[in-house]
Amino acid sequence: MQAQLHLALWQCAPLPLKMAGNLLRLDNVAKDAAQSGADILVCPEMFITGYNIGAAQVQALAQTADGAFANAVAGIAKRHAIAIVYGYPEREGGHVFNAAQCIAADGTRLLNYRKTHLFGELDRGQFSAAPLQSALFELHGWKIGLLICYDLEFPENMRRVALAGADMVLVPTANMPDYDFVSTTMVPVRAFENQVFVAYANYVGAESDVHYGGLSSVASPNGQVLARAGQEPEVLFATVDANQLIAARMRNTHLAEARARLEDR
Repeated sequence: MQAQLHLALWQCAPLPLKMAGNLLRLDNVAKDAAQSGADILVCPEMFITGYNIGAAQVQALAQTADGAFANAVAGIAKRHAIAIVYGYPEREGGHVFNAAQCIAADGTRLLNYRKTHLFGELDRGQFSAAPLQSALFELHGWKIGLLICYDLEFPENMRRVALAGADMVLVPTANMPDYDFVSTTMVPVRAFENQVFVAYANYVGAESDVHYGGLSSVASPNGQVLARAGQEPEVLFATVDANQLIAARMRNTHLAEARARLEDR
C-alpha cells in the first residue's frame, strides 16, 4: 500500500443538462488537482448530467457504464494522470440507476457502483434501486469502496463495504442544507465505527427548487475530520495516511468484532 493517498473533492455548483460544459470544467479541475499532487478527484452525485433534472431527461441521457461519458472521462483521466470518480445516470436493460464510476489515471474503468437506497420522490421518480453491493477497487494498494449520498445514512451499507476489506469509502452526494448533520456528524461516525477513511463530496448552489449545502469532508478512522469545505465552490484537498489507518485498527476493535459475530451465525 502506498503510504499516503492524496484526495481532491470537487465541491461545485451543478450545471444541469450541460454535459459538454461539465466535461470541459472537469478537464480543467482535473488538471489543477493533478498539478496539486492529487491521486484521485471525486465529483458530486450525478455530476455529468445534473441530479434534479426530471425522469424524462434521466431516461433520455442515461448511458451504459462503458458509454460516451465513460470514454470522455477516461480521456481526461489519462490526459492529466489522475483517477476520477464521477456520477451519471446508468442504463442497463429497462432500468436506469443513479451510478458513480471510478476511472483510473490510465483510463481503465475500476468500479461502477449503483445507488441502493433512493431518497424521496426525487430519487424514486428518476431511478431504480440497485441490489446491495460491496465491490472494491484498488488504487496504489488502497482498497476503496463507493457509496452514493443516502446510502451512507444506513450503517449496514458502510459496514458491508468495510467487511469486504475497504480502507476508504468515497461518497459522491447531493445533500441539502436540512441534512448538514450528515457531513458534520455522520461522516466521522461512519469512519470511526468501521475503521475506514470516508470522503464525502457535495454540491453547492441549486438546481431549480433543490438547494445544496456543501460541507464536503474527509474523516479518518479515528473519527477526526481531516478536512471540511464551507458552503462555497472549492476543491478540497486531504491526505490519508496508511499509518493512521493501522493505528486506528489496533486501537479500536469494532470491525473485527462485527466480523466475528457475522461469521458465527
